[in-house]
Amino acid sequence: MKPQKVVKMDLQNGFDVDELFQAHAHIWNQTYNFINSMCLKCAIQLGIPDLLHNHTQPFMALSQLSASLPINPAKADGIGRLMSILTHSGFFHKKIVNEDEPEQEAYALTNAGRLLVKDHPLSMTFSLLLSLDPVQMESWHHLSTWFQNDHPTAYHTAHGMAIWENASRNPKLNHLFNNAMMCDSRLVSGAMLHKFKWVFEGLDSLVDVGGGTGTMAKAIAQSFPSMNCTVLDLPHVVAGLNRSDNLNYIGGDMFETIPNADAVLLKWILHDWGDEECVRILKKCKDAISGNGKMGKKVIIIDMVVDHHDKDHESVETQLFLDMLMMVLAKGGRERKEQEWVKLFCSAGFTNYKIIRVLGLRSVIEIYP
Repeated sequence: MKPQKVVKMDLQNGFDVDELFQAHAHIWNQTYNFINSMCLKCAIQLGIPDLLHNHTQPFMALSQLSASLPINPAKADGIGRLMSILTHSGFFHKKIVNEDEPEQEAYALTNAGRLLVKDHPLSMTFSLLLSLDPVQMESWHHLSTWFQNDHPTAYHTAHGMAIWENASRNPKLNHLFNNAMMCDSRLVSGAMLHKFKWVFEGLDSLVDVGGGTGTMAKAIAQSFPSMNCTVLDLPHVVAGLNRSDNLNYIGGDMFETIPNADAVLLKWILHDWGDEECVRILKKCKDAISGNGKMGKKVIIIDMVVDHHDKDHESVETQLFLDMLMMVLAKGGRERKEQEWVKLFCSAGFTNYKIIRVLGLRSVIEIYP
């Protein structure tokens, strides 16, 4: 019998045993990090957050949860394993209960879990389903190829077109995208009009550029009945949308012209574009608010101001995630630090600005001509 070769592991070259296996575990963790996201998507598709939300008691026993789901009964054991990882990830609370049977686990929603209930007014369900849709995920498999070619984005490498063009051709993707933006606008408009309504006070007119189906503009128009609000977005986005007394929709291109108004709102828009495009957009905004000399005219930007100082690990990681997302999806897209924002404002001819850090990882930025 041929003797087996003994492989010697050199642990003297920068590693001791503990360091080696700690590094090994870290790579495992990062390799399988996608499992958190895909388990979350599975839970949403099965309707688990909705079942827990609609349950009459604070906690729902695992056996009752499994029996209520549209699954093959032979696979009920897997629900407990799914709930374990999502409890560890912070979407469910768990406790042990005994309801005239052997002890078992029971679950309830955390605050993060509540935002995954489909009919919650601030639900992030569509945002998650959009981000994890196979069409969107395909881009990430082409990231290394993109670094080696001359395509504008990894999305273009994967699909041969920009995300905006693909959405105009793909009704499912367009539906997911519009609903994701709608849910985000509900969150932002609710916060703005509850605590920071003064941002919009004194304005007679406002244009929401890239405002989608008008969720944010509708909320502003309802809060300020005397203000004339306009949503400017691509024709396929606003097609068929009905105007109201003080809310109008215009299909157009923000690079060509923006309707005149006292204020222009850019929510979650500029991070989609490179510096040159941002300056072009901002110059069009400046043209739109120039005119009769009325005081208080401004551009209102709701976007991220990157700051890694004094931030917890998850906040920094989220900022880095979103910056990479912009790089993959949008030509020149990026999240920007304050000095990078200021450079854009000055290049577009604005003279002053104010940053209000009030929306979690995002800020409200006012810029003035």
